[in-house]
Amino acid sequence: MKFNVAGKAFYEQLSAVAKVINAKNTLSILDNFLLRLSGETLYIIGSDQENEIIATIEVFDVDNDGAVAVSAKQLLEIVKEISSQPLTITVDENTFAIKIEYMSGHFDFMGVSPVEFPTKEEKADEVVAEFSVPAAEVRRALELTLYAVSTEPIRPMMTGVLWDIEPERITFVSSDTHKLVRYRNMEAKPGVTARFIMPAKPASIIKGLIDKDDTDVHIVATEKGASLSFGSYVLSCRFIKGNYPNYDRVIPTDNPFSLTADRATLLSGMRRASLFASKASSLVRLEISSSEIKITGQDLDYATLAEERVDCDYVGNPMTIGFNALYCQEVLSNMPCDTVRIELSDPARPGVFMPDEQKQDEELVTIQMPMQVLE
Repeated sequence: MKFNVAGKAFYEQLSAVAKVINAKNTLSILDNFLLRLSGETLYIIGSDQENEIIATIEVFDVDNDGAVAVSAKQLLEIVKEISSQPLTITVDENTFAIKIEYMSGHFDFMGVSPVEFPTKEEKADEVVAEFSVPAAEVRRALELTLYAVSTEPIRPMMTGVLWDIEPERITFVSSDTHKLVRYRNMEAKPGVTARFIMPAKPASIIKGLIDKDDTDVHIVATEKGASLSFGSYVLSCRFIKGNYPNYDRVIPTDNPFSLTADRATLLSGMRRASLFASKASSLVRLEISSSEIKITGQDLDYATLAEERVDCDYVGNPMTIGFNALYCQEVLSNMPCDTVRIELSDPARPGVFMPDEQKQDEELVTIQMPMQVLE
């Protein structure tokens, strides 16, 4: 097996596939890339048993098809140092010895047999949905929801992003029980009905790999998992088993009081006040009046206090409500708007955060649970 390849493009594809490889694997073969040459296309495959990425790259001057497994860490280190040059790669089909030649030298090292590398089974499960979504919409949806995914394994259903697919729209939901994000996209009209929970790892990989030039993400879903094709990549992942909670039931629909404020100013005030909030609770107190929010962070154990005042436009009864400062900062940091609207009811009910002006064909709603404020 022999071929020529552009060093920069080869390194970019190797780096992309490396995102799926765990730092520690129970099977040593999973520490490797699988390189499979077919015609003038090189397939670079990485897997952690749950997820698999296949990246393709065009190669030249091919001599014989073949396959080899090669240490991912070693190959990345080698190609990174010579990525600015064209490379000639030769693999001995019997010993799996590898030679990488470049303009001023060469590397010789050993690969391993590709036989044990676990690839996706050819026997596919029954397809339950097949559709395409604009790549930019998938990336935006994951950017807006991934931060709220739970990291607690005790609630496995909450450790992924829910894709609730309807013929005329897709709803993406994530929650760690302290906050919940629901993003609806009406521009993507998949024309099918399906529902699955994508784990955070493949969702994060997809978000990072989607390029602005990619047009669509083609999704083939079964009951157990999905295959997503976009650009020069195919990512296969397994779904999280279980039923996602009814997210619409926990989003208040009757919060009569409305507050609008500059998002960046409110976020900055929240950050400064949180410096002196209790380390145990991260509680900040918001005293809301018609034109101003007084944000207070206090730690009685250390006799520290911080106050910030932020201009706002508030319609409703004066209110004092507490929020976790760290969660509130996450929500505001990931809100894609200049002016944020917060709908409230009373200090014991969740606050509903949203852009003051929603973009056409989309709806973003985030709720945050309040904290008890002791007078």
